[in-house]
Amino acid sequence: MDGIEYRRVAANGLNFNVALAGEGPPVLLLHGFPDTHRVWQQQIGVLAAAGYRVIAPDQRGCGDSDLAPRVRDYRLEHLRDDVLGLLDALDVREPVRLVGHDWGAVVGWQLAIDAPQRWHSYVAMSVGHPAEYRRGIEQKLRGWYAFMFLVPGLAETLLRAGNWRALRSLSAAAEAEVRVAALSRPGRLTAGLRWYRANAWHILTGRYGKTPLPVFGLWSDGDFALAESQMRNSRRQVTGPWRYARIERASHWLQIDRADDINRLLLDWFAARTP
Repeated sequence: MDGIEYRRVAANGLNFNVALAGEGPPVLLLHGFPDTHRVWQQQIGVLAAAGYRVIAPDQRGCGDSDLAPRVRDYRLEHLRDDVLGLLDALDVREPVRLVGHDWGAVVGWQLAIDAPQRWHSYVAMSVGHPAEYRRGIEQKLRGWYAFMFLVPGLAETLLRAGNWRALRSLSAAAEAEVRVAALSRPGRLTAGLRWYRANAWHILTGRYGKTPLPVFGLWSDGDFALAESQMRNSRRQVTGPWRYARIERASHWLQIDRADDINRLLLDWFAARTP
């Protein structure tokens, strides 16, 4: 990806690989599983060219960032503190435009609830507020695979089976090769699965507050894993301005499948909240 500076940043006891581009108001892009910062490759340059300072880290255990040794090291409070520590290390003091997809959206909701003063606004992609995610039978049926991910050894074996057949079936060829290469590195697949193993119980039973931030929820009609209701109903957990958009003809990876539309929506959302 052209025009990107890569920096090794120490935060919260680990070293993180961070992609940086552009100058201006800061935008933070948080990826999920099974991705790295590269899932944003069609957003970084566009946002930088539009006058934003883009920050896209590989999160804990992912990409070229450090692994943590224990399951409990991947609890949401640590993932939250990673992000806050990264911003401090990069000397980002002004409110940040926060964007999260998949597990990055879960971390984003936690940040929007616990530290709203650090954020200008929040764009949640695919995953709604945890209190809405855990409601209803449809989402539980769609999320069946997550229960398999909780079993150490079994999940790793099944995901690697047939030359990563399951993962390849969900990804276009180019993205599949990137994901397989990243997860084939020692310890990386287990690290990604630890996000589920460390947080499943808390997401299903924990208490979550509302956020006062302006929130834009995005959900795609081809998402196999997530019900529309858990995103649409997240408006009940937002006391600030709320917007929702349904993205047609896109898989779970809407920022790849409908990149032009997502970029336009992001820029419009940011511009509408600029004094």
